[in-house]
Amino acid sequence: MTSSLTTAAAGFGTGLSLIVAIGAQNAFVLRQGVRRDAVLAVVGICALSDAALIALGVGGVGAVVVAWPGALTAVGWIGGAFLLGYGALAARRVLRPAATGLETAGEAAGSRRRAVLTCLAMTWLNPHVYLDTVFLLGSVAADHGPLRWTFGLGAVLASVCWFTALGFGARLLSRFLARPTAWRVLDGLVAATMIVLGLTLIAGA
Repeated sequence: MTSSLTTAAAGFGTGLSLIVAIGAQNAFVLRQGVRRDAVLAVVGICALSDAALIALGVGGVGAVVVAWPGALTAVGWIGGAFLLGYGALAARRVLRPAATGLETAGEAAGSRRRAVLTCLAMTWLNPHVYLDTVFLLGSVAADHGPLRWTFGLGAVLASVCWFTALGFGARLLSRFLARPTAWRVLDGLVAATMIVLGLTLIAGA
């Protein structure tokens, strides 16, 4: 029992350390949370997607993909272009900010559908999601032998806790992020991170 709890805790800590990082997905969840826009759907997509990808990694799919260099090259180019595009959009918001801060009231018609589609793209077209969940977590889980699924369960729990806290806890930051300057700083960090990661992926493809 103690061994299982220790393994699950290790999975939780490892998963959290990989998930809690500035990136396109986290910034999007935070933005949706502040707007109170399709938060449950977005949090659910992120958590369930992570659970599926972690299961693939723990099940050993990561080793199969790594054995096919062509797959990694394709993911590098496609994912790198995606990250560069998102970084450029964030940089544009920094250079041409809105007159007011992030609007948190109301919800435009059709925004839930756009939020869901954007969240799916942020998750499944982001190569770092695969690197973190399938490759890294999968390889670490393999070291735990028969308890690798317990490790994976801990990582899934970390994902659920993080995205829930980020999405629903963002409401507490709504007053601060209503200031244009605060959001420009966040967009600047996202832009810099995404552009660097995008260039790195393309260079290594």
